[in-house]
Amino acid sequence: MANNRTPIMAGNWKMFKTPAETIAFFEKFLPLVERSTHCEIVICPPFVNIPAAVQAVAGTRVEIGAQNLFWEKQGAYTGEVAGPMLAAAGARWVIIGHSERRQYFGETDQTVFKKTVAALEAGLKPIVCVGETLEEREAGQTEAVLARQFDNGLAPLSPEQFSRVSVAYEPVWAIGTGRTATPELAAEAHRFLRERVRERYGEEVAAQVRILYGGSVRPDNVRGLMAQDEIDGTLVGGASLDPDSFAAIVNYL
Repeated sequence: MANNRTPIMAGNWKMFKTPAETIAFFEKFLPLVERSTHCEIVICPPFVNIPAAVQAVAGTRVEIGAQNLFWEKQGAYTGEVAGPMLAAAGARWVIIGHSERRQYFGETDQTVFKKTVAALEAGLKPIVCVGETLEEREAGQTEAVLARQFDNGLAPLSPEQFSRVSVAYEPVWAIGTGRTATPELAAEAHRFLRERVRERYGEEVAAQVRILYGGSVRPDNVRGLMAQDEIDGTLVGGASLDPDSFAAIVNYL
């Protein structure tokens, strides 16, 4: 049975592009998606490009997000950026707990929870990332890892808070490696996560929460992924840097 969840097609630019390159991207990208009303379109550039991106998409359906935030509203935290600052700059979304943040910058399920609460308080829409490494998958620990990340990073949220969150399943072994989880493998993990949501928050919340897939999503594999009823959109890395390729992903139908 088809669900009534609106897909989110999100691009994570990671540490790429200048403000000028950001403007050039949108000049090409926006005409390619101006009729794409079947999904929400989100692009998350580096912090310094957010004002240029917000300006470029003004008056369109495309929304801008950030790739991270800090959990305090202000203070002596050199190099950090707060939720209210992102909101004031025009960002509407924020990625939290991406595997690269966990791997290189020491993020934990506990900091993911604190950042998610801070994002919600700032009126931002969090996309919270979970996923296992290759070692964990090969050891048969995928579900245990997802359960731990969900239980510590998301389950402490109130039902009202959780209803404003999207989840991204990103198997770490598939990010930037060219290896993609098969649509069936991905759907299995999504199903497990949704069951976890059902146990914690009930049927209605589980039916509404959007779970995105991330990990080497490309124009040539997006349709197979999106054909899975459990997959509610994509979080795209490298393929979101090129306007034609990301537009092809957005327009997967």
